[in-house]
Amino acid sequence: MVKSSKLMALQKMHTQKTCFAGFPTPLQKMPRLSKALNGPRLFVKRDDMTDLAFGGNKARKLEFLFADAQNKGADVVICVGAIQSNCVCMVAAAARRLGIKPVLVLVGEEPEVYDGNLLLDKMLSAEIHFIEGYGPHVDDYMNRLAEQYKKQGHHPYVIPAGASLPLTVPGYALAMEELVNQFHELGETIDYIVCACGTGGTQAGLIFGTKLLDTKAKILAASVFASKTDAANTVAGLVNRSAKLFGVGVSIVPEDVAVFDDYIKEGYGIINNEVTSALKLVAHTEGIFLDPIYTGKAMVMLIDLIKKGYFKADDNVVFFHTGGLPALFLYKTELQKQ
Repeated sequence: MVKSSKLMALQKMHTQKTCFAGFPTPLQKMPRLSKALNGPRLFVKRDDMTDLAFGGNKARKLEFLFADAQNKGADVVICVGAIQSNCVCMVAAAARRLGIKPVLVLVGEEPEVYDGNLLLDKMLSAEIHFIEGYGPHVDDYMNRLAEQYKKQGHHPYVIPAGASLPLTVPGYALAMEELVNQFHELGETIDYIVCACGTGGTQAGLIFGTKLLDTKAKILAASVFASKTDAANTVAGLVNRSAKLFGVGVSIVPEDVAVFDDYIKEGYGIINNEVTSALKLVAHTEGIFLDPIYTGKAMVMLIDLIKKGYFKADDNVVFFHTGGLPALFLYKTELQKQ
């Protein structure tokens, strides 16, 4: 079994009080999808099967954040995200599990009917605030909420959008170690990992893990809203600031980050025929559901790269399923068209 003493130390230091996810998450082969695409050897890492609020990648990050929150005596967490944010929902679920009050700041207009993650937020009895548009005013609003709770004698803890902070990057470095060990048991090595890139924490953690484990796997990410330049800068910044925070000798430059912005297309949260086709192909061939906002676009990228001959036939390519499944039900009209 491959072990990194530095990763073990990070895990011990920052997750003693919290453990949400029931690791390791499954690694599964996708032979029927590979055959349908005439592609390389495909695998899927099922981080949609973590155990908070229908699963997802945020569980790995939240172990570190909630350990920090508990160490600071927090009894309230304040988190921001889009109305259908999977991260926000998982924050609320994690908070309830630990006896902490969740306060959610959701960007967008309150809908008449609650659905998807928003319905789950309501079921978790989270305090929900709706605010228009992203920008500096969102941070100001969250800080004002925190001040109000402090005046009431509480100890609030503020979590940014996506929970992507230097503190949380080791969560996916540990996921990388987990994946390397699963491949070691198969007698195989990893050539490529494919994932979605939103706020950058997942790709940053995987890159961080490859550096600490001296693994040659290349991490390819599909940006879901940021330009290639902005996403690469964000990911590199997270890796480097995390390395500095934890005293680890790792450093990268944006040019080391393989992120594609070709698949954003109409914009964040907007699905097109390519996304619906990709979702249905994976469901039809492997019985696996992807989400339409993140993993759907990452799968569109994987399919496109296979068609362009990016991979060799004997490459081992792992698709990281980062969750977000409740969003599927918001797109029933689009998904029934084809």
